[in-house]
Amino acid sequence: MIRNVVFDMGNVLIRYDPVHFVERAGVKSPEDRSALLKAIFHSPEWPLMDRGDLDEPDLEAIVRRRLPQRLHAVAHQLIFAWERPMEPIPGMADFARDCKAAGLSVYLLSNASRRQPEYWPDIPGSECFDGAVISAFLRLVKPSAAIYRALTDQYHLNPAECFFIDDMPVNVAGANAAGMGGMVFDGDVAALRRAVLGI
Repeated sequence: MIRNVVFDMGNVLIRYDPVHFVERAGVKSPEDRSALLKAIFHSPEWPLMDRGDLDEPDLEAIVRRRLPQRLHAVAHQLIFAWERPMEPIPGMADFARDCKAAGLSVYLLSNASRRQPEYWPDIPGSECFDGAVISAFLRLVKPSAAIYRALTDQYHLNPAECFFIDDMPVNVAGANAAGMGGMVFDGDVAALRRAVLGI
C-alpha cells in the first residue's frame, strides 16, 4: 500500500536541460554554447556539487579559468541561477497536491547542490511537501543505497509503503533495490496518477 510518494526534482518537478539553459541565456554562437556546456554542466566538477564536495563559488573559480572573459557573466548566471526562469513540469504540482489531499505524505529526494533550499520554495507544489533529502548535505547521491535509507530513516518511513518517481531509470532501480516501488517518469502525468492514485 502506498502511503508516501517520493519525488525527484529535475525533469520531474522542474525542467533540467543544460542545452536549453544555455540557449535561453541568449548565447548565439554554437562554439560558445559548446564551451559553456563543457566548462559547466558537462564538467567533472558539476556532479561534485551534488556530492557536497564543491559549492557554486568553487565551481565558478574553476570555470573562469576555462572560459574567455566575455563568457564570464553568462557563466555566472548559469552556475548560480540555472533554474531561472523556473519552468515547472506541467501537471506535476497539481499531482503532488492531489497526493497530499488524498492523505499521502510527499517527500523530495534529489541530487542537488547546497543552494537547493534557496529556490525550492519557488517550485510550484513545494508547499505541500512533508520533507526533503538533498544529496549535497549528506554527501550521498542517487542511486547509492545509503541515500534512500537516509530518507526512510530520517522520516521513519517503511520502504514498502514508498513510491519513488524519477526520470532516470538507474535511480528508480536504486529505489527498487531499497524496497520501494516506483516509476520512471517520462512526462506522462496521467499514467502516474493511475499508478499512485488509481484515477
